[in-house]
Formats: sequence, C-alpha cells, structure tokens
Amino acid sequence: MANIEQIRHSLAHILAAVVKQSYPRAKLGIGPAVDNGFYYDFDFSDGPAPTPDDLIGLETEMRKLIGQHVDFTMEELSLPAAENLFQEEPYKLELMKELASAGAKLTFYRNHSFLDLCAGPHIANTKEIDPESFKLERLAGAYWKSDEKNKMLTRIYGLAFATRQELSTYVEQIEEAKKRDHRKLGKELDLFHIDEVVGLGLPLWHPKGAKIWRIIEDFWYHEHEKAGYELVRSPHIGNKLLWETSGHWGFYNDSMYPPLEVGQSLSDSQNKEKVKESENYLLKPMNCPFHVRIYKNNTHSYREFPLRWAECGTVYRYEKKGELSGLTRVRGFTQDDAHIICRANQVEEELGRVVDFILFMYSAFGFQIENIKIYLSVRDPNNTKYAGNEEGWNFTEKVLEKVAQNKKLLYQKDIGGAVFYGPKLDFKIKDVLGREWQCSTLQFDFNLPERFDMTYTNQQGEAERPYMIHRALFGSFERFIGLLIEQYAGAFPTWFAPVQVAVLPISEKHRDYGQTVVEKLKQAGIRSELNTDDESLGKKIRGAKIQKVPYFLVLGEKEKEENMVTVEKREGGSAKMTVEDFINNISTEIKDRR
Repeated sequence: MANIEQIRHSLAHILAAVVKQSYPRAKLGIGPAVDNGFYYDFDFSDGPAPTPDDLIGLETEMRKLIGQHVDFTMEELSLPAAENLFQEEPYKLELMKELASAGAKLTFYRNHSFLDLCAGPHIANTKEIDPESFKLERLAGAYWKSDEKNKMLTRIYGLAFATRQELSTYVEQIEEAKKRDHRKLGKELDLFHIDEVVGLGLPLWHPKGAKIWRIIEDFWYHEHEKAGYELVRSPHIGNKLLWETSGHWGFYNDSMYPPLEVGQSLSDSQNKEKVKESENYLLKPMNCPFHVRIYKNNTHSYREFPLRWAECGTVYRYEKKGELSGLTRVRGFTQDDAHIICRANQVEEELGRVVDFILFMYSAFGFQIENIKIYLSVRDPNNTKYAGNEEGWNFTEKVLEKVAQNKKLLYQKDIGGAVFYGPKLDFKIKDVLGREWQCSTLQFDFNLPERFDMTYTNQQGEAERPYMIHRALFGSFERFIGLLIEQYAGAFPTWFAPVQVAVLPISEKHRDYGQTVVEKLKQAGIRSELNTDDESLGKKIRGAKIQKVPYFLVLGEKEKEENMVTVEKREGGSAKMTVEDFINNISTEIKDRR
C-alpha cells in the first residue's frame, strides 16, 4: 500500500490539475500534505473563483482523473527552461528563483498533462488511490507564504485517508466535534461570548459561565491550600525595567504588546503634550517576575524552603487576529500559576509533587490519563534563543527527565520546545478529533534567580542561589473550560454544573410550592432555578434538557399535597421522594464526584 503522506501529496497535485482545467486563469501557489489530508493555494483574482458548492464538482473531476490510472513522473529542468514553461505562474516563478539561488535542483512532477514544481515524493500511479477515500472539505483564505504582508490566496482543503472507512470515521468525528464545539455550546448554554466592541480574543463571561469559573476556581484554591501553597496577587502591568531584567523584553517580545506610556494621561496624549517624565509599562505576559519581586522584598533562610506561591493571574499575549479561536486562543487569559522556590536538594521532590498534582487535577475533572500526551521540551543546541549557561541547562534537563522517568510518564522529547529560561514538561489533552491542546506545564528555571540575583542564607551562613519551578495545572481557565465544554458536550457533571436542579411547577398554582423547594435546595448549597414560565410541562422539560441541567423536579398537585418531588435525571429515569431525601442524594453524589 502506498504511503499515506504520498497519497495526500499526490491528491493535492490532482486537485491543482482539475482546478486549472476548470479555472484556467487561476494561479498556482503551493499544495502540501497535512494531518488528515492536503490543501492547495490558488490566486483566482484574474477570473472566476469556486464557491463551496463547486467543491463537489471538483471532487468528481478528481475521481475521473484518478480512474485513468495516470502515472506520476519526475522531471528536472534548468531555471531558464522552467521559467519559459511557467511564465504565467508568478508564485511558482518566485519559488523557482529562490531554489535556484540556493543552489537547489528544480524538480517537477507530471501527472497526465499537468506539470508542477515539487520536491516529491509521490505515488507511482493514481490506481494506488482509493477514489472514495478523500473529499474536498472547505475553502479558506491564506496569505502567500503565511505572511500577512503578502496577497491573500484561496486555500482548498481536502480530507484523505488510506481507505473510505477511515475517511467515514473521521467525517463522523468532525460532525461530533461540531456538536461539541465550545463556541456553539457557549452560545446555546448562555455561558460566554466574544464581543468585537470589547475586543477580539477577550471573552465576556455570562452568569452561568462565571458560575462554572467560580466553582472550578474555588476547587483550585481548596486543593492548593491542602497542598501547602500560599496565595499571592500581582498587577496587570509592570515597568519596562522588570521585563528587561527577566529577559522577556528580548526573548519573548513576539508574544508581548508594545509599551504603555503612563507618564501622562489620555487627555495629555490627545492634546499632543510632551511627556515630562516618561514611564514605560507593559501588559504582563507572565506572572513570574512579580513573584520574584515579592521574594526580593525580604531576606530568606534555607529553613523557609520550599516556598510555594500560587496566583490565578490574568496575562496578555499578542495573537494575530486570524489565529484567535473561541476560548482556546485568546489575547487575555487567566493562568492558574504557581512558583516554587527551593533548594537544590528539594528540586526532585517538588517536581514530583507537581506531576502528581497535575494528574490529580485531570482525573478530578474526568479526563482520562491515557488521553494525555506528555512532552519533555528541551533546548535545541543549534539555537541561540535560550538564556543561561551550559552547566545550568545540562543540570535542569537531566533532573526534569529523571523525574519524568521516576513517575513512569510516557513522554516524548520535544527538541527546541523549551522556554528561553529552562526545560519543561508539557501535558496536552487530546480532544474528540485527536487534536492536542496545551494545558498543564511544568518548567524548571535556573535563569530568573540569576537575572534577579535571588539569594538565601544557607546552613553555612553563606548566600546561595535558589532554584525556581514554574507550573500551571489548567494552563489557563479559558482554554480548560473550553475543553471541558467539549469533553462533556455541555452536559457537565453535577458537581460543577452551573445549574444543578431545575424546579418545574406543572401550573401556576404550584409555583409557591416550587419556590419553597428552591429555597430548601439553596439553603443546602444546591444550585437551582425555578421555572415560572407560563408554558406546558413538556416544554419546560425540553427546555431543561436543552440546557443540560442534571436534575429537574416536577411539582404537581400530588407532590404539593404529599410534600414530595418527582425527580427526573438528564440521562433518563425518574423517582418520587421527599425534598430532604433528594438533597441527601444529590449532596452525596456531589461529594463523591469531587
């Protein structure tokens, strides 16, 4: 069987061939294989362009070409010969000249009458492709060479697998993912929205969404206090000098916003008044330098260690407009951050404790450990983006890997994935489409203590440098909640559902009893809502199911007379009981789940 990457790459060329037949004035960009398929970029600005409805027709033409059992053959051409053949293809000419100037050979692949610049490899013949194992998925915009300064092209995406069954399975997964999309469910369940007037990448949390956040945050605080952490807080902006000292100013500037001038008011600036005493501040991309400055405020002894300081701190990172996506890619987000400052002989134990804490958190929220991918991110020895010295890097990478091995983590090395100040362990959650999302991270740092001259008095009465561990368990509240929405398709476990119980009086004459029931539930700490709408019971039940409320209590004449409730569960099934028995049952469930 042909290599799936070669099949996908060859399908990209077949797509380009049929597009040129149907849209002869289209200009060719590039067309690589990608995860789950392929794409090809085109410039249709000189003529008609396809619409989403035209993709089926292009698919049909691709299958016709595949059915002709066409060979893929490689040819090598000189630059003058290639320029002559591709004189109407500006993007190909640009690539050819770049390759030629670098001393590379110009190789081309031909299938039928279509010739394309390509390094290959490809399948030998189109009979190696199952004609039912691919489909054209969608159109999108894409800048030439991914540079927003260049022209916007039209990208046609295709899905491709070795067999039609694999394609069918993946398409089903996509449909399931659409149902679970946190952006869609966030709107339907009235959890959050992103308002262009407020700003892209800056979520606004509605009452139910804010309730989920608060429940998770309370759980986070409770578990951190049990684990020996102390809470700190820091501002949203910091003096430019802080970020110069930390190294973020030079090493992390691609992800930071430009400085704010705080030496004058908005009115002064609008009136173009000269700044009397300039003060440059930056929106913080990290919390760590602030925690370092808290440390620096006092002298410290070896007896104090380890110090475990935690903060749910909102940070701001530059993201391009086109890369923003719901809660998973935002411009302002709240990290569940902590920094552990410790002696060298405490490092392994503290790193191990954090690994256990991360895995506990995943388990508490229902994520299966086998669906967590772990990466040991180390430096690329050929890259100069890292701060610090060889000795420090060798020590921290060795210790972090030892901890991963001692904890029997099934990790994969990511060379070049380290942050500028040290190596890290990244924990990534797989969603229903198999996509990996960065959540927890554990970073081992020897650079910031050096840069900020952090010291403590050791047992010999001498000044010694501590080590610093950076860690986040959720990564960010926004992304973690977005993944929880998709994990549960909005049907949250009872313990962190924003509304745990919907109370549904059958008619208006049962509302007073319903209010009594709601008050009892609230007194017991159970989140409940009374439905006072003037509509049928069936409609009320449907509404509660659409809102994915775990329990709804039906109250009619018999329930009122007997001081009972009829309990119905989201997953099905019903029972009649007293309010007190229901409270005991749901309280036990919540306690057990947590």
